[in-house]
Amino acid sequence: MIPAPRLIAIVGPTGAGKSDLALNLAEHIIAAGGKAEIINSDSMQFYRGMHIGTAKLSLVERRGIEHHLIDWLEITDESTAAEYQGAARPLIERLQSEGITPILVGGSMLYVAAVLNLFEFPARDETLRAKLEQDLIEVGPHELHRRLQAIDPIAASRIIPENGRRTVRALEIVTLTGEPFAAEIPEDIEDWQPVLEIGINGPREHLRERLAVRVAEMWKQGLVDEAAALQAQGIRDGKTSSRAIGYAQALAQIDGTMTETEAIADTVRLTQKYARRQMSWFRRDKRIHWLDYQDPQLRQKAIALVDEWLAI
Repeated sequence: MIPAPRLIAIVGPTGAGKSDLALNLAEHIIAAGGKAEIINSDSMQFYRGMHIGTAKLSLVERRGIEHHLIDWLEITDESTAAEYQGAARPLIERLQSEGITPILVGGSMLYVAAVLNLFEFPARDETLRAKLEQDLIEVGPHELHRRLQAIDPIAASRIIPENGRRTVRALEIVTLTGEPFAAEIPEDIEDWQPVLEIGINGPREHLRERLAVRVAEMWKQGLVDEAAALQAQGIRDGKTSSRAIGYAQALAQIDGTMTETEAIADTVRLTQKYARRQMSWFRRDKRIHWLDYQDPQLRQKAIALVDEWLAI
């Protein structure tokens, strides 16, 4: 039986192995007589040239499976979940109309929610946004985060203090609507369309160690050289790209404000912190079927879920 092209999403913390599992599932669907393609939902993999620090798969590593929304933005572009929603949803519907099963893969929480959940983004106010972004430059992300904490503590608890862009957006929404930023993401999740969500995670301490090794390997692979080369393309002017975990530290190392040891340690710290935030977010989604990345039966269990979902 040729499987029906229904939506699948692979989510979880950074470094858990989402990309590899997605490839395995796509190959399984194809072997069963169907078609499958992968849609990226890692907001840093949108950018051309940012490879090492985002763990972006090379063309060879993609095993011939078509990938979408990778390398689709210039490094100076600003990435927003609203724009991603507008790109990903029509793509998903087009693939399904062509008999292709879309597999959404990534851990950027708001971007995943923007596609899977039924909600609309509040309007933007460019004047207010410009003022808040200037405040971000002048007083820094931690001060803006303290402002958000004072008026919307729930939203502040969901945004790391270092993420100035998210804090600016939250403050913009609260100011414009008079409602908490948390209202942007409803607690009662309503599906945009039916979806099988598979989550990958592991023991917290094991993941922490795994992420530390991963960051060290990125430095060995040449992350600092990659960041240096991206300066010519404008990474320092990118509102999103310049603040990406790993790239911000690599640029600081280039500037001499951090040693290599400090840059690696800070990247490890922030990556581990980000993974905790991811899990805090994803745990609220009761649709997710959680699997342990250390489980030797991981692939078989995920395939069983897919077979049931697609009625293979």
